[in-house]
Amino acid sequence: MTQVKICGLTDPDLVRHAAQSGADWIGFVFAEASPRFVTEPAAASLLMQVGPARPVALLVDPDDAQIDRIVGLGFPILQLHGQETPDRVADIKARTGKEIWKAIGVAEADDLGRAGDYAAADRLLIDAKPPKGADRTGGHGLAFDWNLLSAWTAPRPWLLAGGLNPGNVADAIRLTGAPAIDVSSGVERRKGVKDRDLVSEFLGAAKHS
Repeated sequence: MTQVKICGLTDPDLVRHAAQSGADWIGFVFAEASPRFVTEPAAASLLMQVGPARPVALLVDPDDAQIDRIVGLGFPILQLHGQETPDRVADIKARTGKEIWKAIGVAEADDLGRAGDYAAADRLLIDAKPPKGADRTGGHGLAFDWNLLSAWTAPRPWLLAGGLNPGNVADAIRLTGAPAIDVSSGVERRKGVKDRDLVSEFLGAAKHS
């Protein structure tokens, strides 16, 4: 069964609903440019609602001080969504001992070649490359050409992200063979605000594909 991450939650009721509805991971965004940004004190409260799901901290080019604070909150997984180099990912892995995910932005086949550079990452998140001039690295609701993945052999466990919603997630899983998927804007009723029904529909469509 496909694993699912619901990312960018800011409301405790939605966190609890996503966890109870079958989300495997719940993501919290610590990037201030995002409409889904949560403060560290707010995240400490939200973590109490994750239930059986595993919480993921989304960080963008974090310094060591931020990493130490986030780890101190109790996050078992750090998702690096900035311009972190392979060496920096390895440093963070060694520093924290936590599960590390690295996001790879994809617009063309050559972008997938970078995936093999991140040997220290436990998982890769294959996402659509942000548009030019974007003020944040993800959460734009854009998809890339999933056919690019047809000849790709993943070097590590991975998730598919970018432009997924309840209406297309089953096709995305079928076309790419993705073992896990990540959604954020595709289950929102307006930017930054998740919708209970869309979360339920997405989980149902993904889990039964």
